[in-house]
Amino acid sequence: MSEPTSNRILFASSEAFPLIKTGGLGDVAGSLPRALLGLKQDVHLILPAYTDVLTRAGRLKTVAEFAVRQHSVRLLSGTLPATRVPVLLVDCPQLYDRPGNPYLAPDGKPWPDNAWRYTIFAEAVVQVANNQLGLNWQPEVVHCNDWQTGLVPVYLHQHLWRDPFFAKTSNLFTIHNLGYQGVFPQEVARLLALDNPLMSSDGLEYFGQISLLKGGISFATRVNTVSPTYCREIQTPQHGMGLDGLLRSRADHLHGVLNGLDGDLWSPVRDKALAGNYSVKKLAGKKECKKQLQKELGLDLLPNTPMVAMVTRLDSQKGIELVLESWGRLMRHDLQLVLLGSGNPDFERRLTEAASYYPGKVSVLLQFDDALARRIYAGSDIFMMPSRYEPCGLGQLIALRYGSVPLVHATGGLADTITDPLDPAQRGNGFAFQEYRHDSFLACLGRALETYAKTHAWRAIMLRGMQQDFSWRQAAGEYVKLYRMCTRESR
Repeated sequence: MSEPTSNRILFASSEAFPLIKTGGLGDVAGSLPRALLGLKQDVHLILPAYTDVLTRAGRLKTVAEFAVRQHSVRLLSGTLPATRVPVLLVDCPQLYDRPGNPYLAPDGKPWPDNAWRYTIFAEAVVQVANNQLGLNWQPEVVHCNDWQTGLVPVYLHQHLWRDPFFAKTSNLFTIHNLGYQGVFPQEVARLLALDNPLMSSDGLEYFGQISLLKGGISFATRVNTVSPTYCREIQTPQHGMGLDGLLRSRADHLHGVLNGLDGDLWSPVRDKALAGNYSVKKLAGKKECKKQLQKELGLDLLPNTPMVAMVTRLDSQKGIELVLESWGRLMRHDLQLVLLGSGNPDFERRLTEAASYYPGKVSVLLQFDDALARRIYAGSDIFMMPSRYEPCGLGQLIALRYGSVPLVHATGGLADTITDPLDPAQRGNGFAFQEYRHDSFLACLGRALETYAKTHAWRAIMLRGMQQDFSWRQAAGEYVKLYRMCTRESR
C-alpha cells in the first residue's frame, strides 16, 4: 500500500509569527505550517488567544464554546495573516488577555499561574484532537512544540487507556531549546489532573519537581529537535540538562530536523527596511546599506573597515561572556562593532560601559527593533554567533542570505549550517571555532579579518552563503516523513 499524500496535522504552539513572537519558536510556528500547506498537508495551527493575537488576527468567527475545568472557553477560527493556514485560537480571557509577553508579567517575572494557563491550553488542544467540538475534523498527528504543549502528549496517553478513540491520534513533540523546560514545584502537580503513575520518575517528576517538557518527551509518539547536531548533543551529560538519560532511552524515536528560513520574509532583494536592495548579481545596495547604517548609529564613515555585528538576546547561552572576556583584544583590531539586543541587566550594564570608551567604533543598542535588525544584517560584513550552545539558530541563516558572513561556535545548528574555509572537504560559507574559549574565538575572528582583507576570497565566501538554499521546503518534507512514522505507529 502506498503512503498517503496528505496528513491531517494539528500544529500546537504557544506563539506564531506574525500573531505573537518571543523567539525562534514563533518563527518556526509561523513558517512551517505554511510550508506544509505547500506540500498539500491538511494543517491547522492552534495557539492561545492572547490580547496581541486577537488584535492582529483579523476576521475571526466562533466555532465552538466549551468548558475546560472551571473556565469557559471559546474556540475562534481564522487564518494566519498573509497565508492560507487555518488558525484556531483558544480564547479564555481570564488566562490569556494580558499585556505584553505571553510568559512574563510586566515586572519581567513569569506569570505565577503559567502551569495552569498551559494546562488549560493543552486540554483544549486534546478536545480539538478528539473531535469533541463539532469541527468535523480530526487530526492524525498533533504536532506539539516546547514545554508549553508538553502536557498534550501526556493527556493523549492518559486518555488512550480510557477511550480507544485516541489510538487514532499520534503526536510529534519538538524540542526547540532544552534550556526551557517548564519546571514547577511538585505541589502544582495536583492541578494537572494526572494519574499518579504519570507523576513518577518515569513521567513528569524532575529532581523533586515536575517538568512539562519531560512529559512531552516521555509520552510523545516521536520526538525531534531542530538540528541533527543538537539532536546528538542533548543525549550527552554536557548538553542534556538533566534529561540526557531519558533522551538516550528514546534514541530510536528521536530525530534532528534543521529549521528552515522563510525566504519571502528575509530577502535583501525586497526588504523595505533597507537603504538599498541588492542581490547576488547586483551588490551595490549592500555598500549603501553599510554607509547608511554607519550614519544612523553614529559610527565613523569607513567603507573599508569591517563591520562586525550581533543581533541577539543578552543571555549566557549566546556567548556574551565570551565577547566581554575578549573585549580588550577585540578592540585592538581595525573593526567596527554593532550589537543589538536586550536581556540580562548585568550584561546590558557591562556592554554599555565597555562601548562608551569607543565612540565611532562601537554601537550597543539595548532594544529589539525588527527593522533595525534587518539593516544590521544588511550593513554588516561579519555576523557573530559565539553561542555556548545553539539548537538551530536563525541569525546565521539570515546573515547568509543578507551577505553578512557568519562567525560561529561550532555547536548545534551552527555546526550544521556553517562550514569554515579551513575544512578541506568543504567550501566555506563562514568561520567556526571548535572550543568554547576566548582564545579560540579571537583566533577565529583574526582569520575572518585576514580573509576580509583579501577582496576576491571574501567575495567568494559571501556569495557562496547568499546562494545557499535553507528554505522551509526541504525541512517541511522531513516533517512529513516524521508524521507518517507517527501515524504508522498509531495504527
